Amino acid sequence: MDFLQIGVVLALVILLAIPMAKYLSNVYSLETTKQDRMFGWVERGIYKLSGIQTNDMNWKQYAKALLLSNFVMLFVSYMILRFQGLLPGNPSKIDNMDPLLAFNTAVSFVTNTNLQHYSGESGLSYLSQMVVIMFLMFATPATGLALCMAVFRGLTGQRSIGNFYVDLIRSITRVLLPLSLLVGLVLVSQGVPQTFKPTEIVTTLEGETQSIARGPVAALESIKHIGTNGGGFFGVNSAHPFENPNGFTNILEILFMFLIPAALPLTFGYMAKNKKQGWILFITMGLMFLLFLSITYFSEQNGNPALQEIGLSQENGSMEGKEVRFGIAQSALFTAVTTAATTGTVNNMHDTLTPLGGLMPLVMMMLNSVFGGDGVGTINILMYSLMAVFIAGLMVGRTPEFLGKKIEGREMKLIAITILLHPLIILVPSAIALATQMGSSAISNPGFHGISQVVYEFTSSAANNGSGFEGLGDNTPFWNISTGLVMLFGRYFSMIAMIAIAGSLLAKKRVPETIGTFKTDNSTFGVILLATVLIIGALTFFPVIALGPVAEWLTIR
Repeated sequence: MDFLQIGVVLALVILLAIPMAKYLSNVYSLETTKQDRMFGWVERGIYKLSGIQTNDMNWKQYAKALLLSNFVMLFVSYMILRFQGLLPGNPSKIDNMDPLLAFNTAVSFVTNTNLQHYSGESGLSYLSQMVVIMFLMFATPATGLALCMAVFRGLTGQRSIGNFYVDLIRSITRVLLPLSLLVGLVLVSQGVPQTFKPTEIVTTLEGETQSIARGPVAALESIKHIGTNGGGFFGVNSAHPFENPNGFTNILEILFMFLIPAALPLTFGYMAKNKKQGWILFITMGLMFLLFLSITYFSEQNGNPALQEIGLSQENGSMEGKEVRFGIAQSALFTAVTTAATTGTVNNMHDTLTPLGGLMPLVMMMLNSVFGGDGVGTINILMYSLMAVFIAGLMVGRTPEFLGKKIEGREMKLIAITILLHPLIILVPSAIALATQMGSSAISNPGFHGISQVVYEFTSSAANNGSGFEGLGDNTPFWNISTGLVMLFGRYFSMIAMIAIAGSLLAKKRVPETIGTFKTDNSTFGVILLATVLIIGALTFFPVIALGPVAEWLTIR
């Protein structure tokens, strides 16, 4: 029955991803499409009101527009969080947010990470939830999608990189907003609250009083998953019955957080006018996902020997930290999808996963190319594709080419720096945290699991995921500053590097295909790409994995 549940959900993902990929290729087309007649009048009004020029940009102009707009959003969000206690839309009288926590929160949501060092229902006013959190949940995935499409255009030899502001607006008006309205209405029909009324004070059966938080939950939940944002209106996230009431909503949330990431590699195939190219990327990422999902499921299904030793039955698997209404299968699938698609929302406590069950989401964030968030994961797998082409070219003594463009020294330097930066911003801060009192004092479970807690926090920040081993006491100056900086580096450096590479390749003349051209749309390339991702990941992260999850697994057996 478990396999049937998982199989049906993944089959639905594929069935929905195919038409979604075609739709996305039309949304971001540089030519006139039928969608322009449907959405064009709204978008033209936005351009006119905001003074946006819709001319094509070069890659430097595109990158500048992206960084400038995100900086402005970061500043405005920070100011609202700092003074939310003085602003309207605060019926529950929530205080201003602490300066460093406000910095971490603003950075977290502007980078599409949505790491939360606060509890949602008690840390934010309704105004902050809507004007900061929900607004950024639209704007930041739209930024990722815009950047992704600019990279697609550069690699596939389109007319130009495009225009950042046009791509940003289209991402919201044509993709995120329509889907969010649809999913939000479905969630409301299932009992998810959508109200501006304050916290409800009720009398329990024992005669005591209890505060029940509520608010515009359905609106946040819909864009949270569609935009691969993560976070949650409530502290316990999608394990809360107001966020995720039943099995149907659980499946719905899985489908929609996986929909756009699954469709993007196929979109690349449409834009390259070579569907095989897209399917090779999809299958490569899909094989990695299935491997990691299987290990997570079987690790949780086999139970936790440490709990068995103290007399707790593990006949139905390790249910510690999981909702009985979801069980092992839906919990394992949710865990795998939320870290593969770098959403970060959770329906179970990752800190209570078995060592190997917790290792798999950690590995997916370390690789950061198993589908990934809206735009970012596909960019990363393309970066590894260029690396794989380069390695294959070295093996046969031929200048590497990708889609008819030569991959030369300038592109490879940027790719190498980007690949090295990801482990650097994970391992160095982790070492500092473990070696100092200001970092290690947050660990709630000393020993091997404590190492996993620290590494998971920085990995989640670097991959812009946002989930956490929530046993970590992370609302401290050290953790707010360190993870904030890691989120910024993890988000923007790879973005700028990849659009620079796309701009460089777009400017090059296409090389005619010959008998010696290495094809990138067949199974041979798929195997090389898969090996490249796994080998680079293993060489980089195996030592710290051995010290954390693997060592913990060996000690409890």
